[in-house]
Amino acid sequence: MAEPADERAAGDEVDEVDEIVTAWRRERPDLDVGPLQVLSRLDRLAGVLGERRAAIFGQHDLRKHEFDVLAALRRAGEPFELTAGELAARTYVTSGTMTSRLDGLTDRGLVTRAAAREDGRLVRVRLTGPGRARVDGAFEALLAAERELLTPLPPHTVGPLAAALRSLLASAVDR
Repeated sequence: MAEPADERAAGDEVDEVDEIVTAWRRERPDLDVGPLQVLSRLDRLAGVLGERRAAIFGQHDLRKHEFDVLAALRRAGEPFELTAGELAARTYVTSGTMTSRLDGLTDRGLVTRAAAREDGRLVRVRLTGPGRARVDGAFEALLAAERELLTPLPPHTVGPLAAALRSLLASAVDR
C-alpha cells in the first residue's frame, strides 16, 4: 500500500499522525501501518468537523439531530413534507427516536404533524415557515464553514478527493 505521508514534500509539517506512525513503525516494524496515514487523519478530521457543525447548529438554536430532520424536510421540496417513517429512514433512526425528535421540533413550532389523509395511521410532518428559515440559515452557515475548512486544498484536488472518499465509504458500508 502506498503511504502518502511518506512522500511529504520538503517543508511539509509533521503532525500527530506522523509521530504515531513513526512510533508504531519503530515498535512494530513487522506491520504495515500505512492505513493510519489516511484513516487516523480522517478520524481526527471527523472530530473537528463534528465540533464545528455543533457550534454552527448551536448558533442557530439547533442540535445536530434537529438539523438532520429539518434538512430532510427541506430537501424534500414543496410542500416540505414527509411521513414520520420516511423521516426515520432518511435520518437512520428508529420510529421511537423519530417520535421523540418530532415532539421537540413540534413544541418549538419548527414542524407540524397531522394524520395523513390517505391513511390515518401515517403521520405527515411538515416544515413550518420558522423551521424553514432556521434550517436555511444553519445550512448557509454550514456551507460557509465547510468551504473555509477546504481552503488549504488546491481547488483541482477537491473533486478527486470527494471521488476517492465516495469509493472508500461505499466499500466500507458494503462490508
